[in-house]
Amino acid sequence: MEMFDFFLFGFYATHISKTFFPAGDEFASLMLTFMTFGAGFLMRPLGAILLGAYVDRVGRRQGLIVTLALMATGTVLIACVPGFATIGYLAPLLVLTGRLLQGFSAGVELGGVSVYLAEMATPGRKGFYVSWQSASQQVAIIVAAALGYALNLWLSPQQVGDWGWRVPFFIGCLIVPVLFMIRRSLQETEEFKQRKHRPELKAIFRSMVDNWRLVIAGMMLVSMTTVSFYLITVYTPTFGKSVLKLSTSDSLIVTLCIGVSNFIWLPLMGALSDRIGRKPLLLCFTLLTIVSAYPAMSWLVHAASFEKMLIVELWLSFLYASYNGAMVVALTEVMPVDVRTVGFSLAYSLATAIFGGFTPAIATGLIEATGDKAAPGLWMTFAAICGLAATVLLYRKGRTAPVVRASEAGQDTRRSA
Repeated sequence: MEMFDFFLFGFYATHISKTFFPAGDEFASLMLTFMTFGAGFLMRPLGAILLGAYVDRVGRRQGLIVTLALMATGTVLIACVPGFATIGYLAPLLVLTGRLLQGFSAGVELGGVSVYLAEMATPGRKGFYVSWQSASQQVAIIVAAALGYALNLWLSPQQVGDWGWRVPFFIGCLIVPVLFMIRRSLQETEEFKQRKHRPELKAIFRSMVDNWRLVIAGMMLVSMTTVSFYLITVYTPTFGKSVLKLSTSDSLIVTLCIGVSNFIWLPLMGALSDRIGRKPLLLCFTLLTIVSAYPAMSWLVHAASFEKMLIVELWLSFLYASYNGAMVVALTEVMPVDVRTVGFSLAYSLATAIFGGFTPAIATGLIEATGDKAAPGLWMTFAAICGLAATVLLYRKGRTAPVVRASEAGQDTRRSA
């Protein structure tokens, strides 16, 4: 549901700006919409810390129910709030509240589910199990892109702008009861139940401070994933339509194909990481990205076409999914068990807030500054370099920094008191 909402908000940003913000200046309204969109990403680290600590203390199952409730509330607000013409400035305020709730929830959603799957996995299949969290996000991208394509076929541009853009958000609301039923039926993980020590919030926060090098290395590891994901999904429709001058329908078809490609490759590469290890895949696909991302984009923008865009985006999808299939489970493994959710979520949320969430804006800025339509490939290359450096640091002999468990952090705090 997280990716479904985020993709829809980014894709329908123009219509949302006209609905909820003053209509006097179209550019200003659109920028306010993108700022509202970005505010959700900035809330992620806060959600990672507070909700992550809650999940590590209270339980994986209960945490998943709370995050879904917050995400659903944000979605309902965006879907149902009347426009600016009806309730004035209360409209953008309520939409901003919805985005903040979504971002706060998203800060721990992926981490909470990934940690749950890692702890529920059967021996030797942890990579395969965890990869299904990312694979499930691709279903959201596929459904969102398919809905967008269908609306373009069935409705006029005026109808889409007036009310049609709300339809996918309403559909997202209808899914919520089913997700609640599924999560309420989940069992708590044995690994969590067997833990004798449930650290206090103060000890959890102290552990994060003591393990700051590990969090930074984890953030760098995630940067390759989050940049490539937002580049090939959220940015693709805009890039295809505004930069390559392809039709909206062509761009949505490419996005749909990317979702299918990601869905196929993620579990396959997660399973492969169980057989050959995480490090070989992380090294291989960061290096492949470094040497191929910009050349592939350069080939695309020279005499751009739907076919060339599909080929290049599917190649970038393969690089993303192959790396991510090993990366997510690797991140669950390097974090101390009693702060695993908050550590994972903080690293992932920082990477998303700093790198991934601003990828569309950075890609657009690079094209404007350099005049090179292939410049987004340089941003993906930079992210791959960060991922490569993090892999080397985390998998060298010994750790980037000694891991301090929350229980030990709490003892240190009491001794120093």
